[in-house]
Amino acid sequence: MFYALNLPLPWMLGAIVVTLIGTLARWNLTGPEKARPFVVAIIGVMLGSGFKPDTFDHLDQWLISLAGLVLCVLVSVLLVQAYLHRFGGQSRVTALFSAMPGGVVEMVEIGRAEGGDEKAIILAHVWRIILVIAAVAFWFRLVLGFEVDGMMPMSTHPTGMLDLAILGGCAALGSALGLWLKLPAPTFIGPMVLSAAAHMTGLTYSSPPLALVIIAQIILGVVVGCRFKGSHAVDVFHALKLALVSTAIMMAVAAGLAWGVHLCTGHSTEQLLLAYAPGGLNEMSLVSLAIQADVAFVATHHLFRIVVLLLLAGTLLARIAKAMNHSASSGL
Repeated sequence: MFYALNLPLPWMLGAIVVTLIGTLARWNLTGPEKARPFVVAIIGVMLGSGFKPDTFDHLDQWLISLAGLVLCVLVSVLLVQAYLHRFGGQSRVTALFSAMPGGVVEMVEIGRAEGGDEKAIILAHVWRIILVIAAVAFWFRLVLGFEVDGMMPMSTHPTGMLDLAILGGCAALGSALGLWLKLPAPTFIGPMVLSAAAHMTGLTYSSPPLALVIIAQIILGVVVGCRFKGSHAVDVFHALKLALVSTAIMMAVAAGLAWGVHLCTGHSTEQLLLAYAPGGLNEMSLVSLAIQADVAFVATHHLFRIVVLLLLAGTLLARIAKAMNHSASSGL
């Protein structure tokens, strides 16, 4: 339906919407979680094919934009945490881990361990991802006029059996390496890195077959939609109301800093907005492909955000949560 209506990211957003409706209607739906590692590997390989031999020639010029990303995350978390605690009725700990733009599994686990509301944190992150994907896709499509379908531009290089073997090897070996190295999102980042290396060295110039990419996006959308399973409609829509405001805050901060960094560096505001948007790495990279932005730039910034948050999750954030709990118990 989304494809027929010519809507942005039709396969992923369509699957999310239909599955979400089904879970709220109490259909007995089960997300294909076991298939997720395979489909994100396909998307990782596709995104890696957006890298070129000269991709990192200007890496030193990204330092200012990476510093802007750190500021973006810090300001967003402070504002959203304050909003969720003061106006959303959440405890300080729940609000803190709900406000973090990334590392969903880690934020849920550590937030729960520190006394946060696990379900509220999950709903906050799921809605954030869905709202950011939808907002970014519709903005680039309806306002800026880009064709946002989540596909690679058509390659002029024919895809032969050797190319398919190389791409398949990137997916399989990359997933294995990612798991072995214990990378965040291992079956996504590993294949993307190997695919990027293969394309940057000229080993291949091909992308995964279109049909595989469509299937991968549909399955990924179903997985996201099924995360609402077991939630009561009242809780889901309460979380949505909070997420609409908190996501608007995050996107406003991202847009403001994107414009400011654009003035300092000359990077396009659109590319910086994709790099700073608090959406999923997979989805924001897909949009960057669709508008033919620098995929490496966008993906590197999202990876940097994820790695920093994961490094802080078990140390600094846990200590802050303990301090919040102590403050609450002391009546401060």
